[in-house]
Amino acid sequence: MSISVFELFKIGVGPSSSHTVGPMVAAHQFVQDLRRQTHLGRVTRVEVQLYGSLALTGIGHGTDMAVLMGLLGEAPDTIDVDSIDDKQRTIERDQRLKLGGEHEIEFVRDRDLIFHCDEFLPQHANGMTCGAFTGSELLFERSYFSIGGGFVLSDEDFLHKDQIATVLPFEFASGKQLMERCHQHGWSIAELAMANEKAFRSEEEIKTELWNIWQVMEASIDRGCHQHGLLPGGLKVRRRAAELYRELSKQTPEERCKGLAILDWVSLYALAVNEENAARGRIVTAPTNGAAGVIPAVIAYYVNFVHDPAKHGDLREQVVKFLLTAGAIGMLFKRNASISAAEVGCQGEIGVACSMAAAGLAAVKGASNQQIENAAEIGMEHNLGLTCDPIGGLVQVPCIERNTMGAVKAINGARLALRGDGAHIVPLDSVIETMRQTGIDMQSKYKETSLGGLAVNAVNC
Repeated sequence: MSISVFELFKIGVGPSSSHTVGPMVAAHQFVQDLRRQTHLGRVTRVEVQLYGSLALTGIGHGTDMAVLMGLLGEAPDTIDVDSIDDKQRTIERDQRLKLGGEHEIEFVRDRDLIFHCDEFLPQHANGMTCGAFTGSELLFERSYFSIGGGFVLSDEDFLHKDQIATVLPFEFASGKQLMERCHQHGWSIAELAMANEKAFRSEEEIKTELWNIWQVMEASIDRGCHQHGLLPGGLKVRRRAAELYRELSKQTPEERCKGLAILDWVSLYALAVNEENAARGRIVTAPTNGAAGVIPAVIAYYVNFVHDPAKHGDLREQVVKFLLTAGAIGMLFKRNASISAAEVGCQGEIGVACSMAAAGLAAVKGASNQQIENAAEIGMEHNLGLTCDPIGGLVQVPCIERNTMGAVKAINGARLALRGDGAHIVPLDSVIETMRQTGIDMQSKYKETSLGGLAVNAVNC
């Protein structure tokens, strides 16, 4: 199964890729399926049942909101995020919903949106079943699974998931095969990734779209640096990025680069993005929402503190190289392990983002393919076993600060790899397999259910 870099970097809405973006995509897909079946005009009621992790942390992760928006026909990459609250209030007040934006039906939230907190569907921890009725007759029913990073498979797709992905001209199923293919063609990892993407769009289109991905990332940093107040959800978490930005902006150019001061800026970038994510703002899933701040923070570090046009060339080309390299690494985790915290814990989110960011940074700093693989391996190796135990089911504590740590680790991982010659004892494939096995062994209470760890101990202190 191979995927495009644009599936790992998707413009969307916070706070969660698996619990917000995925369910919105699934509900939208359900409406499209109804339309294809010519059932849409006959529907009088829909019922959405949420299972497992989607039910347990659904309210805090905005799953309920996402389902409603998807049923309205909205999509994560195009929805006006400022309109969400008004649309949600209107549905709850009128108990009516325009299915697909065109066919009005009755919708009673407490009746038609059902949370099965003690039941998991066998295919995946993030499952939901949508049913459409005309009167008491069931017209159409389908289950969907949010498998991480905003990826969604229907129950039918799930049976054939290895056959539905795009076939790439330079397929690679492992880190070893990726390195061999690069060596065979004399390419960097980014060049091989570009060759694959060019099978479906022009090189200029790829570069333009990747640059746009960075522009959205940069905009989320900028917006996060200028927003104040408390984050939604009840924990009363205060936004810190704006105050930190105000303090850091007082520094002279010399002070910004002195000692560890740069790391304060890296932390700021990550905080800003993930506060925007927690506030249900516009962000880029990279490769998940919970870890959406890591890669933007590391790119911003490169742009603001490392890039020298005389040494590194055009900034746009370097950002493209970063994202293509990071995307190739992310594909390995997506294929051979998981990027879903509900499956493997936060090692599949922050850990994967850290590995991708370390590889991307090493690439734009001139690393060899062996050094890039080493950087990616370091990035994950030191996130193995990381649990997902969000307090209150919200993507806030410890998620926001965890992005700052992931970004700093990524920078250090790239620096360590660049200090070496690319030789390393632990192959990237071994780390990916270890992450997968660790995720299997991890108890479900530590996998985005808010039934263990900080989610229960912090509130008891």
